[in-house]
Amino acid sequence: MSEVSTYRWSFEQDLFHYAAAGYEAIGVWRHKLSDFGEEEGVDLLAETGMRVSHLMWAGGFTGSDGRSLNDAIDDGLHAIRLAGATNAGCLIVFPGGRNNHILSHAERLFRIALDNLISLAEAAEVTLAIKPMHLASAREWTFLTDLESTIALIESINSPHLKLVLDTYHFGHDQAVIANLREIVPHLALVQLGDRQVPPSGCGQRCPLGEGVIPLGMILAELLEAGYTGDFDVDLSNAGIQPRSYQQVLSDSRQQFQQWMPSFSKTA
Repeated sequence: MSEVSTYRWSFEQDLFHYAAAGYEAIGVWRHKLSDFGEEEGVDLLAETGMRVSHLMWAGGFTGSDGRSLNDAIDDGLHAIRLAGATNAGCLIVFPGGRNNHILSHAERLFRIALDNLISLAEAAEVTLAIKPMHLASAREWTFLTDLESTIALIESINSPHLKLVLDTYHFGHDQAVIANLREIVPHLALVQLGDRQVPPSGCGQRCPLGEGVIPLGMILAELLEAGYTGDFDVDLSNAGIQPRSYQQVLSDSRQQFQQWMPSFSKTA
């Protein structure tokens, strides 16, 4: 479960409630961890034994969030060290939106950032996981809006510590993506489960798993058949869920996931 799903809970509350609900791993949001205290949070994770599926996030290298390239790189280096300290499965990376740059210049800025980050990531054994997004949602976050170009960039860097995040909210409707999962799976660091009832937008508008139009059960079965062995992360950010419903959301999401499990054993 990603901490963005329970937006109003604290880091400590998330750890307690996720564990009580039977979750094996937590997607740590740096904002909550910082509020709690990074060193204290690392210690608490170790005490609870909760595994970290990913740390979110580093990026903004194109200046789309107002930072300079050097500031964004420095923050990325700190995030890598933090991901190593938490033994995170990966560090999610948002390259940054185009920010009025031509596409080739936005990519050049991102490559400069990766040149600065990848050696530390390799030394710390941290996987950088680039997250592409649907064009309708990507403006402030990334200039990478399809899996094909993202994988091409990853292959050009040629590091085992640079991979991809597949978010079904953004690409679960794409039949070409589903048809090519065998080629995509070797590049995957993380699969984020997101559902929706309407097309992607800048507002997010996710809905609880199984209540939208994304064929999640089929996608999960196809991913496992294609050889995916990583984490499935529940991301309900921007779903409009009220804090009083968080407990029910944890229970319902886990129950829905378990309902899909029988089909996994048949296809794996």
